[in-house]
Amino acid sequence: MTATKQLTQENGTGAGSSGRWLALSVLVLAVLLVAVDATVLGLATPALSEDLKPTGSQLLWIGDIYSFVIAGLLVSMGSLGDRTGRKKLLLTGATAFGAFSVLNAYATSPEMMIAARALLGVAGATLMPSTLALIRNIFHDPKERSLAIGIWGATASAGAAVGPVVGGFLLEHFYWGSVFLINLPVMAVLVLVGIKLLPESRNPVAGPWDLLSVALSLVGVIGLVYAVKEAATHGPTGEVWVAAALGAGCLYGFVRRQFALSAPLLDMRLFRHRGFSGAVLADLLTVFGLSGLVFFLSQFLQLVQGRSPLEAGLAELPAAVGAVATGLVAGRFARRFSVRAVVTGGLAAIGLALGVVALVHRETGYPLLGAALLVVGLGAGFSFTVTADVILSSVPKEQAGSASAVSETAYELGAALGIALLGSVVTGAYRDFTAPAGVPAHVAEAAHESLGGAVEASQALDPATAQTMVAAAQDAFVEGLRLASGVGAAVLLATAAAAWFLLRGQRLQDGVEH
Repeated sequence: MTATKQLTQENGTGAGSSGRWLALSVLVLAVLLVAVDATVLGLATPALSEDLKPTGSQLLWIGDIYSFVIAGLLVSMGSLGDRTGRKKLLLTGATAFGAFSVLNAYATSPEMMIAARALLGVAGATLMPSTLALIRNIFHDPKERSLAIGIWGATASAGAAVGPVVGGFLLEHFYWGSVFLINLPVMAVLVLVGIKLLPESRNPVAGPWDLLSVALSLVGVIGLVYAVKEAATHGPTGEVWVAAALGAGCLYGFVRRQFALSAPLLDMRLFRHRGFSGAVLADLLTVFGLSGLVFFLSQFLQLVQGRSPLEAGLAELPAAVGAVATGLVAGRFARRFSVRAVVTGGLAAIGLALGVVALVHRETGYPLLGAALLVVGLGAGFSFTVTADVILSSVPKEQAGSASAVSETAYELGAALGIALLGSVVTGAYRDFTAPAGVPAHVAEAAHESLGGAVEASQALDPATAQTMVAAAQDAFVEGLRLASGVGAAVLLATAAAAWFLLRGQRLQDGVEH
């Protein structure tokens, strides 16, 4: 059999055909939906708060449990796709994603909403590593693959920023559950078209799927992230120490078990490669800055500056424009200059933009906010796209699912930590505001749970007192946003410096693979 025929069989398309680019469009649709779902809820938070009346802690869980579960399961699901078939896992997950979206849309309590978001995260975890692993197996020419990953990365970054626009449009015309129901027609198209266009691929010598490793990975990630989140909000309580010890213990056990298994869920030897480890770290913290900023600016634009959901969504569009613009050319820039220059520059740009957001106040004009969002998007497009390419090209194609799962775990963990850690800073500063004298205790308590709660609780007061209380709550929220942005800026700038050293000598591939 000739090399051309082998390539045709493996790709599912001829090397010169457009089939692989059509297949890419299906994969992009999947990643767009998952990325949109990670941030679309930000704009729905005020309406959801009014309907379900969650506490401040429940509201944070609703916002980040989706990303927590995805982060905990991605490595396991990437490995499962390597074993059972990435196309099969992608289409099964897409069907489940649609079904769980309905459950989210019709949740009737905060507890039901948290559970529904967790289930949506389980389905989402099957989609992300499958998309990137299939790209690795469909595109054999490194330059073509860089462009494909650029399109994929631009979609992932832009999806996080487009979420508020989609959510804003829907919330202008429908109830908050519509931000989940929109998933149904998209998933239907993905499944029907994917059956026809996507080639199947798997690792023929992957070995059995180790369920103990799956459990250790899930409990370890969620335990540690929960501990960090609760410590930032309530301090180092006994519960926090228990969760941290459980999470750390499970992750330690996971790592030890991977070294002992002949067919591990994740080949830990990959992390001995300095470039691979640097790319994973940069991945995580790029999304940390992006998702935290988008989530809390959505509330700032609506509840502090009085914009409608659609106006707030459109106001965040520059981040999507920037991510798409640089994501498509990131591979070319990395080859012309260097991987470390592009990634470091992207991280530094995000850090500087977050530093600008740390200067905002209630009356800050949109030009400053729009410029900061544009720079965040530009930086994310450069950094995230190049690091994904580095991670994926560092391993044999048989391990593409596991490697892409590492990249996606960094992405989702970054999103979860961005909302949890920066959100905890915002919440901690927010709860310090003082309600006006004479406000009933139950009203003041509701107002201290969240800014949305303060706006709703103020309706029970006389206009003058209500205005005073809402203004105090808004000032406290803005102070929290400024502090969180300052923390994010410091983290991103430190990561930029680390990436400069970790990615020294790292290059993207040039020729055709054989």
